[in-house]
Amino acid sequence: MSYTALYRKWRPQIFEDVKGQDHIVTTLRNQVSSGRIGHAYLFCGTRGTGKTSVAKIFARAVNCEHPVNGSPCGTCSSCQQIGAGNSLNVMEIDAASNNGVENIREIREQVQYPPTEGKYRVYIIDEVHMLSTGAFNALLKTLEEPPSYVIFILATTEVHRIPITVLSRCQRYDFRRITADTIAARLKELTDAERMPVEERALRYLAKAGDGSMRDALSLLDQCAAFHYGETLTYEHVLDVLGAVDNQVFRELFIAIRENHVTDCIRTLEELVAQGRELSQFVVDFIWYMRNLLLLKTAEDAEELLDMSEDNLKLLREDAALADENTLMRYIRVLSELSNRIRYASQKRVLVEVALIRLARPEMEENLDSILERLERLEQKAESGAWMAPASWQGAGDPNAGDDGFGAAGFSGYTGQPGHFGEPGAFGQSGFPNQPDASGQSGFSGQSGYPGQPNDAGRPMASGQAGGQPGEMAQTGNMGMAAPAAQEGRVVSLPKAQLEDLNLIRNEWGKIIRSMGMSIRPSFRETVVEPAGDSCLCIVFQDMMNFSMGSRPSVLGELERYVEQTYGKSMYFKARLRENGERMDTRYISDEELKENIHMEITIED
Repeated sequence: MSYTALYRKWRPQIFEDVKGQDHIVTTLRNQVSSGRIGHAYLFCGTRGTGKTSVAKIFARAVNCEHPVNGSPCGTCSSCQQIGAGNSLNVMEIDAASNNGVENIREIREQVQYPPTEGKYRVYIIDEVHMLSTGAFNALLKTLEEPPSYVIFILATTEVHRIPITVLSRCQRYDFRRITADTIAARLKELTDAERMPVEERALRYLAKAGDGSMRDALSLLDQCAAFHYGETLTYEHVLDVLGAVDNQVFRELFIAIRENHVTDCIRTLEELVAQGRELSQFVVDFIWYMRNLLLLKTAEDAEELLDMSEDNLKLLREDAALADENTLMRYIRVLSELSNRIRYASQKRVLVEVALIRLARPEMEENLDSILERLERLEQKAESGAWMAPASWQGAGDPNAGDDGFGAAGFSGYTGQPGHFGEPGAFGQSGFPNQPDASGQSGFSGQSGYPGQPNDAGRPMASGQAGGQPGEMAQTGNMGMAAPAAQEGRVVSLPKAQLEDLNLIRNEWGKIIRSMGMSIRPSFRETVVEPAGDSCLCIVFQDMMNFSMGSRPSVLGELERYVEQTYGKSMYFKARLRENGERMDTRYISDEELKENIHMEITIED
């Protein structure tokens, strides 16, 4: 006797054997029991969820001589004939190969004849979305008003391709993806019946690999059992057969990506290729690993959504702490793009290597996600004191000169442009030294924009060997260029108390912004703070998008609460949008300093 595949051998024969579709089974059983049977049904859903099996059971149930609670008895002559495929009352049609108008005309001719045995003639049209437009139109009238003894059951995996005129004539039943728990329980029943020794962990992985399809899970089980015939089917055996990768490999790869170790990433991939792992499956499983990390970062009680042991959950929590939500979403986006491309690629390994390099090197991308990740990493390094300027930026003076905290000469202890997001020594708007931004100002954009020019306190800015007088050429250390003298900006005097509050907020602006949420923080990266009256500061935004996000009352209120709790200053904020061509290098001094610097010669004439 020839061998029968597990999914065929264990195909459900009664409604009680159908797993994961209780909402459909209950409805159909009640219809059979009550006699309220429709004339047209549409079964739609992903592959392997039981559409064809339920259609066959329903066809047997409506023709059964002695139905039991709406299910076929399996013993009467009608049930046996239909089960053996010998009944003329049940016609299975494959619409993929019988999709023309002529095939539908044959059905229209056949429905004129009542069944010789039983109550109903049932037409099961599988993959009905493959019918041509003419075939659908030819079926419409018959589908709407068939003879009383005819039932149509249409099955499809792509319901969106079916005309609305057909949908409106059918009772629609959506078959859901079967849960991994349900599939695993069914696999356990079948392996026990087949006397097949299998580890529970292996069954769990097969159930997950089935991706909601009972048939796929059974086919994978059949494949693995054949490869390791006569042995206990273990988790490692399943990974070997399917070319899958253990979670420990994903963990090592994720850590290497977070630490920017491209070499470790490539070596790990090389080991997987040498072991014969399937790269397409590797990418899919890695996406799921990232998804689990994202759930732990964003969802409440995420542990309930993740089907894994407590030990694995502990390791997953440790990995989740290494990256923020935006970074994980970027990883998932890059891997999803790779998953779509790798199916048709001839050099899959190259595509995977490029994707891993993109993950470990966000500077290779120019989208918003990668930029945010790069800025986040710089901030972390700056806070930890691990950031070091490249040698080409180092000043010729004392490497510890200045009060910037970065240990690099040639950078001012004051933020380049007052109020700009960043710690002391950060670049201005352009992000590169001596490069003009959109407003025509230099990237070093303090009052004058270059080392050697006075800062807000009136003292020269630290600059390695920079000259300290306006109009002089400032030496930039090892950059090999000299910065030209910038024009002095506008000078505005303020009361001493207002000036102190302004300087406090400006100096702490980077820390204040980092205290905000990740969704709001990017809106403030190019902002400038200016005085707006007693106990009031105005935040100037560079573009409309950031202004619309950052100027919301809830956001400004959060800033006010943080400043009051952290610095004991009761002040309020407002916001405005920068005008075209507006200079943002205004220098603020106290009224007392202004008076001290006013000198007038008095000449008395006779």
